[in-house]
Amino acid sequence: MSTLRRWAIPIAAVAAVLLVYLVNPWIEATEPIRTFVTFGFWGLAILLTIVLFEDRKQAKGTDVEVEGPAFTRFLFNNSRAGLLWLPIRVFVGFAWLEAGLHHFSDPKWMTAGESLRGYWTNAAAIPETGRAAISFEWYRDFINVLLNSHSEGWFAIAITFGEIAVGVALIFGIMTGLSAFFGALMNMSFLLAGSASTNPVLFSLSIGLILAWKVAGYYGFDRYLLPRLGTPWRPGILVQKIAHARGAPA
Repeated sequence: MSTLRRWAIPIAAVAAVLLVYLVNPWIEATEPIRTFVTFGFWGLAILLTIVLFEDRKQAKGTDVEVEGPAFTRFLFNNSRAGLLWLPIRVFVGFAWLEAGLHHFSDPKWMTAGESLRGYWTNAAAIPETGRAAISFEWYRDFINVLLNSHSEGWFAIAITFGEIAVGVALIFGIMTGLSAFFGALMNMSFLLAGSASTNPVLFSLSIGLILAWKVAGYYGFDRYLLPRLGTPWRPGILVQKIAHARGAPA
């Protein structure tokens, strides 16, 4: 066992104990202990991720220990599966495009973000009876920061054009994985604010598109973009040519 792997085990054990303390319904953590434990858990989680990632450089660190089923390998890695992802990609894309165009045509949304401010106000409110729309206090604090700083104007514009951009990119298969990620991020934001609507379905489909980023846009522009642009860890043909023209190693 490598040295890094030996460090990973105790780090994971301590992080697990902190997580159990945080989510255990029979233990009510008080401030500032809860804040300390929360930061401790996330700090250890990030450290564990780094340790395990660096461990891949060790001998046999990249060996596949658990082989996935053939269907999932086909679904997420085979370009022929692009036809299966095509209708899902187009469905999610048109859902975002429709939402963006709807907001774009709403003066109360685009002019000063009045509609968005009303949405935030209702979401952050704590009713005298019943359950609040937002379950997590940290997200309510985040919404209150946006309300107090009167950020609804520029935020509404960012959401609108973000929805349109994600929709167009998914429909035409442009950087599908990245586009689906930003779509899922917006879905999660609405879900955290207590708005279900179509967000659970769109979020679930977006996760699939993210996992299938290599093939989900094959029947679209990604068929030509990905081989030419490549990835940060493996530059594509076009990036290599540009680097070679500048005299830099690709």
